[in-house]
Amino acid sequence: MLILGLESSCDETAAALVTGDRRVLAHRLAGQEAAHRPYGGVVPEIAARAHVEALEPLIEAALADSGVSLADIDAVAATAGPGLIGGVMVGLVTGKAIAHAVGKPLIAVNHLEGHALSPRLADPDLAFPYLLLLVSGGHCQLLLVEGVNRYRRLATTIDDAAGEAFDKTAKVLGLGFPGGPAVERAAQRGDPTAVPLPRPLFRSPEPHFSFAGLKAAVARIAGDYRPEDVAASFQAAVVDCLIDRTARAIDRAPGATALVVAGGVAANNAVRSALSSLADAHGLRFVAPPLWLCTDNAAMIAWAGAERFAAGLVDPLDTPARARWPLDPTAEAVRGAGVKA
Repeated sequence: MLILGLESSCDETAAALVTGDRRVLAHRLAGQEAAHRPYGGVVPEIAARAHVEALEPLIEAALADSGVSLADIDAVAATAGPGLIGGVMVGLVTGKAIAHAVGKPLIAVNHLEGHALSPRLADPDLAFPYLLLLVSGGHCQLLLVEGVNRYRRLATTIDDAAGEAFDKTAKVLGLGFPGGPAVERAAQRGDPTAVPLPRPLFRSPEPHFSFAGLKAAVARIAGDYRPEDVAASFQAAVVDCLIDRTARAIDRAPGATALVVAGGVAANNAVRSALSSLADAHGLRFVAPPLWLCTDNAAMIAWAGAERFAAGLVDPLDTPARARWPLDPTAEAVRGAGVKA
């Protein structure tokens, strides 16, 4: 099985060719950091236009790298949401055009499912069901991954995602863009106990996450401390919240084969280390994808496509692009989250 994967949901344009036996034959990615850096965050219109310019050359390069043609692929997997709708449309329409032109099936992939299944691309021994902390710039959820297309949401954020809080903290401290790696670098030079910061919902009976109060606290006190100390204290607060909430979810997920982390914030070494210790304390395997698979990429979209294709899940060419697309549409809405849940 050979799947062409396309990703364009935010500010990374990517194309990959992945086989059903977990070989990444090619992966090409174009970032947009320089275009968005003057604004301190991603500008949707700039991102969408950059996807239009970058995607076709990336596909051609990935095909050349792997030595295959479009006639050799078995299906096209493209991110169909959630994400910045302009960017999602670029990748999905391109995927539809290729699928139609070469007579291959289309697989419309939920970007979150790409993250959720990415650890299985790197670890063939990871079996269902597993407990997943999906933590990124737009999402912070705990999910029981029961199988392909089978997700039970145990917790979500009631306001902001952890990755968004990292980005806003970096902007407030003038650390640069992208924010997550910038905060982590600054935190290595700071004192994590120097700045008193809140831990929203810490030890609360409520299962969900909240980062809005922490983000606001950083904005209020940023000028009173060294940026490195604020970064270190902020990162420590995020880690405490993630571990506290994940520990609660472990108690609600008997039978989980592993504790798994995925998403852009999963590239943070402090987060990975703390989760590894938590897994050890509960007698669970800890699984995290390689760093390059944590951030947005097309290999995870191709792999999710391979898993869905093997399960007989393909999509019509009129499948819509979606700005919002929950993995567990049956999950109860939480206070404050609205459609983000």
